[in-house]
Amino acid sequence: MPMRILGRAVRRALPLLAACALAPAHAALTLEQAAAQAARRAPLVAAGRDREAAAAADLDRAGRLPDPTLQFGIQNLPVQGAGAYTFSADPTTMRYVGINQAIPSTAALTAQRDAALAGRRLAHADLRQAAYAARRAAATAWVELWAAQRAQALLAELSTQARLAIDASRARLAGARGSASDVLAARAQAAALDNRRDAVAAEAARARAELERWLGPAPADAPLAAAPDFAQLPAPQARLLGAPDAQVPLLDWRARIDAAHAALQRARAALSPDWSVGVSYAVRAPGLPSMAAVQVGVRLPLFARHREDADVDARNAELQALRQQRDDARRAQLAAVARTLATWRGWNAQVARDETTLLALAHDRARTALAAYGGGAALQPWLDADSAEIEVRLGYVDALAARARAWVDLAYLIPGEQP
Repeated sequence: MPMRILGRAVRRALPLLAACALAPAHAALTLEQAAAQAARRAPLVAAGRDREAAAAADLDRAGRLPDPTLQFGIQNLPVQGAGAYTFSADPTTMRYVGINQAIPSTAALTAQRDAALAGRRLAHADLRQAAYAARRAAATAWVELWAAQRAQALLAELSTQARLAIDASRARLAGARGSASDVLAARAQAAALDNRRDAVAAEAARARAELERWLGPAPADAPLAAAPDFAQLPAPQARLLGAPDAQVPLLDWRARIDAAHAALQRARAALSPDWSVGVSYAVRAPGLPSMAAVQVGVRLPLFARHREDADVDARNAELQALRQQRDDARRAQLAAVARTLATWRGWNAQVARDETTLLALAHDRARTALAAYGGGAALQPWLDADSAEIEVRLGYVDALAARARAWVDLAYLIPGEQP
């Protein structure tokens, strides 16, 4: 009986075990996936979408005639004498109702719509810049985590060497060929390596916390996929240095120039008179005929020199100043990209040198010194070589991270050319 019960339990558990075995683990997280998810989830990006929707609503109402004005009341009502406050005491007393429509000049309505269009473009540029900032921040966090994990792997490889040194020192001490100070020194070197590993683990935890800020807990806990080829530029150098206006940090300048130009057009439009048209219907005392009225009004810019002309001069000066600022921003952006390219090239050369020469030399030096110690030489050469190898490996990871950060700074500059 117990065997039959056990058999039924096993048969029931098999489907569940099979499902667990076939259930997909967390998919590896690529750098671009992290950047794309951050752009979708970032609150500032959502705020940018709301501002863009508000700007679109403003554009829909821009350039339209203002609402008409309803007018009603009493005219020529006596307030003195025997017929004071009596509607029928004076034949000119009337109750009237009318409507008045203001008609701004065509130039003013066009300038208003141009300003709203510039506002929508500016909101769209702000949205793209917010998305760029989110992508860049998430990609940088991904790089920091990736670099920390590389450092963890490189330092873990040295643990075996540290244990071999401790074992060798103990063997020499047991054979009366070594000293207790060698054992203590080897153990201290292993403890120093553990300290470095703990520090790198803390860096990895900080990087994962930053990645979680942009992606949420579940995506940030996924393993990292292979890194892009940071040894190759994410876009052609000529593209990076030849089109500053197409780069995300300068996307808002066109809209800002358009807004300043629309303000200038609005100031010039003030020189064109605005009109108004009104009609009214008035009822007088019983027995007297009703009356109708039509009114046309026009604004007279009689003192344009001190008002409208001064406004035009001020808006034109602002437009020219903004154009100069845009030229300065172009130069600054080109200089920033050139600096980043130089930084990337420098770290790229250092990474290549580490991979082809320094890492191997440091490892061979430490391995040779440890072998020599096992053959009867002093321990100090190995201690020096092991410390140097730790520094070379950590310096290599620092170069990897610095090169990757520069690569990220270049990768998201031009919309549509992200890796």
